Amino acid sequence: MLVQLAIRDIVLIDRLELDFGAGLTVLTGETGAGKSILLDAFSLALGGRGDGGLVRSGQSQGQVTAVFDPPPEHPARKLALGQDLAVEGDLILRRVQMADGRSRAFVNDQPVSIQALKAIGGELVEIHGQHDDRALVDPAFHRSLVDAYGGLEPLAEKTRAAHGGMRRAEKALQEERLAVEAARKEADFLRHAHEELSKLNPQSGEEEKLATERAAMMQAEKVMGDLRDAHESVAGDGSPLSTLSAAMRRLERRASQAPALIEPSLKALDAALTALDQAQQTLDQALRDAQFDPRALERTEERLFSLRAAARKYATPVESLSNLADKFAADLAALDASEARLVALASAREQAGAYCRSCAAELSAARIASAKTLDAAVTAELPPLKLGQAKFTAQIVTDEAQAGPDGADRVEFWVQTNPGARPGPLMKVASGGELSRFMLALKVVLADRGSAPTLVFDEIDSGAGGAAADAIGQRLARLAARVQVLSVTHAPQVAARAGRHLRISKDLADKGARTATRVAALEDEHRREEIARMLAGATITDEARAAAASLMKSDG
Repeated sequence: MLVQLAIRDIVLIDRLELDFGAGLTVLTGETGAGKSILLDAFSLALGGRGDGGLVRSGQSQGQVTAVFDPPPEHPARKLALGQDLAVEGDLILRRVQMADGRSRAFVNDQPVSIQALKAIGGELVEIHGQHDDRALVDPAFHRSLVDAYGGLEPLAEKTRAAHGGMRRAEKALQEERLAVEAARKEADFLRHAHEELSKLNPQSGEEEKLATERAAMMQAEKVMGDLRDAHESVAGDGSPLSTLSAAMRRLERRASQAPALIEPSLKALDAALTALDQAQQTLDQALRDAQFDPRALERTEERLFSLRAAARKYATPVESLSNLADKFAADLAALDASEARLVALASAREQAGAYCRSCAAELSAARIASAKTLDAAVTAELPPLKLGQAKFTAQIVTDEAQAGPDGADRVEFWVQTNPGARPGPLMKVASGGELSRFMLALKVVLADRGSAPTLVFDEIDSGAGGAAADAIGQRLARLAARVQVLSVTHAPQVAARAGRHLRISKDLADKGARTATRVAALEDEHRREEIARMLAGATITDEARAAAASLMKSDG
């Protein structure tokens, strides 16, 4: 509930601090005293529309601070936690309004967006007047009130979860369909590519090995010619072997004649013949080693060229062709698996849809039952509010084709204000005064269900008097037994039932230089005097004082 409201430099209010408690608090005062200013300031702290014109004349800024103490699990605390705000202790909402139109918002002294402030404030306070009835304007909120009245939140959450599951199943199915369609378009290419690479059967390190072999064979072909030429020089027709052998034989025949001269030469020639023989043997071996099959070079080149052509075709290194073949095989296998998975996902989607429809149907039936009970409860509140001939109904239209997270129902509050009149939507059929009383009846019935912990009623008794005003006062008091109620009122019957009475007035300040709005808490005689003024007007008579005392006694 609201614990404290502090206002500084807003319109005619220079500085004001008000403490609040549980129960019914009324705010009274003459027309123009500043009751609307107080509500505008409070609305500003709750995230309402800011305006530089709200800042008191001569000041650069004004500010409003509202302190609340909601229960630990209250939705307002959860919203604050979602904004990374500390939520222990009180929730302090503060709004600073600049004279140039700029505005800043704070929760627990941490800056937040105006939208965040409004969302948190909306969970803490509802402000209702003849032309500002959130609960009556939005049919989506009508549905939430029917759910709250019937205690259907768990079933509604179950339906939301089922709808979420259905949407996830739909998304998974759609994504798989898109993937399968894309794979189907590439299936022919995948099969051809896999077949081609499987037939090619590239091996790891094969390109390097083939390139080395090819280079070696191409070099061997060139070396072969030089080896043949060398062999021809050593062992061919031009070989010096026969000449050296003949020379050696002639020297041998002369050796006995001059051994000292010939023996060294014979040894040298013998060594030369031996070296030539060894050279011939080495060249013979080299020629044998250099022999290769030209067809082997051709085969090597064809294989190497095939691998490199495939690499260019598939834009990948030769070394990766084997992995690419495996990928194509996996894609083909995945396509086959996706076809089977598509069937399974379609079945899961149907099951999720059936479960969602079942939950929505269960929720619809429960809403119809809740609406009937709500109709009776609200209608029972109408006669004392001088709406005895009126009927209230929560119209429910179920359309499975338009089903969403909140089910398949559109709920709208309808009324028939007079017998024979055509029923219609509450906002279109009821007058301003009737609208306020219908809303009060709803709030009394829904006091601790679907309601913010603090309710503010702005002249809800406007146009009502006598028994109707007394009935409004009774219901506000009943409502205040379960939630905190603040009521701006002109009805003495309402004021007499309050647990706390605040009187708003305008006084001269700064030695008459300006007008200021003041708020005074009234007790006992002062409270009786204010109620007497509300009864009698400008001139308060003893009869009015007596009537005020009677009202306070009967309603105290």
